[in-house]
Parts: sequence; C-alpha cells; structure tokens
Amino acid sequence: MDKKPAFYGVPEDEDSYLMLSGIQHFFFCKRQWGLIHLEQAWAENVRTVEGRHMHERVDDPFNMEKRGDLIIARSMALSSKTLGLYGVADVVEFRLCEEQTTANGVSIPGRAGRWLPRPVEYKRGKPKKDERDIVQLCAQALCLEEMFGACVAEGDMYYGEIRRRQSISFTKQLREQVRQLALAMHDLFVKGITPPAEKSAKCRQCSLMELCMPKLAQKSRRVDVYVKKMLSSIDDGEG
Repeated sequence: MDKKPAFYGVPEDEDSYLMLSGIQHFFFCKRQWGLIHLEQAWAENVRTVEGRHMHERVDDPFNMEKRGDLIIARSMALSSKTLGLYGVADVVEFRLCEEQTTANGVSIPGRAGRWLPRPVEYKRGKPKKDERDIVQLCAQALCLEEMFGACVAEGDMYYGEIRRRQSISFTKQLREQVRQLALAMHDLFVKGITPPAEKSAKCRQCSLMELCMPKLAQKSRRVDVYVKKMLSSIDDGEG
C-alpha cells in the first residue's frame, strides 16, 4: 500500500475546498473542527441558537443598499484558490475611494468610481480573548483580495452583546497565521483525522462537549499510560 505524504497542500480542485467558517472552529479547538467538518456532528446550545438568529437577521442575499458613498452587500459568496476555502460574508461594505485609480478599490457594475471592500462579521457575544473570530474575518479579507484584486487592509467585528464594532487590521503576521491554519485544515481533512480531545476550560463554551467527552478521553489516556508502564516493567523484569 502506498504511503500518504506527511503533509498535504491546498487542493486545486474547487470541489475539495473547505468551509471558511471552519477556520474559527479550527482555531478554537481542532477536535471541535474535526467533529463538525469530518464527522458531521453538531449540537445546539444557547450560544449557537442566538448566533444563528443574529446571522439570519443580517443575511439577505437579495439585499444591496447604497448610503451615500457606501454600498452594503449582504451574504456575499467568497472563495480563495490560495487558501482552498469557500464561504459567505455576513456583510461586505464598499466605500467610494477618494483617489479614483485602478490601484485603489474595485469597479462595481452600474456604479461610477472605484470602491474599497471591507468585510464585517457579526457575532452574538463579546470580543474574545483569543483570535478565533479575527482569523475568520482575515480569511474573508484574503478571499476578497483574491476575487477583486484589491488590497483589503481592515475589517470589522460586530458583537451583539456590546452592540458596537471592533476594527481589525490585517497584519502580515495575521495573514500568515490564516494561511498556516488553512494548510493544517486541509491536511487533517484529507487524512480524515479527528484530533483527540484535550480537556480545558474552554470545553464549557462548546456545544459539542457531550459528543466530544473530553473527561472520558483524559481518563483513557491515563489508563493507556498506566498499561504501557506496567508492560514496560514486565519486559524489564524478564530481561
């Protein structure tokens, strides 16, 4: 049987692209991502229900509105050949550029001038201590850059609990982090590997905790270690 390569790259086939929203799951917990995107497991909790309702209010694929120098597009389809990801942006705002050159912004059919895209992602809670939401927003920005050929330097996170936006700059380090996460996602997906459970404080936030059973996995690892030690001592005694 042929051996699989140690690491897979981003697939060229669009049918093998992964869901962009999965990058948030992957950052938060690789096992959570595996359960959802490999094993097709899902469970609702209060956070997921409220979050889904918020997105339903925001997402309207037939709604594009213009407010002065601002065009608001909802539920915009995104994809990236470089990342091998596809998804939908909650909102992409296009603001009229002051300098009307091909180096600034993009053209929009039926609209005069050049327009600079800016992704806006909606979340039900409040800003996180880690970057799980930010990597998802940055992945959207990289998709927009690839699709339109324009630089997307910033975006916004809107949090329902605090009811205001948080501006995010897409730094070089953040962009590279997103690329590495995408590569790691594709690697695990092709290998079909769901990472083992790692019990931590963030398990309490996860709707999949009962399916994941991190406590059971932790006990199982302790048993494995114990058995290996016992077998090792028996081998040493026989020697």
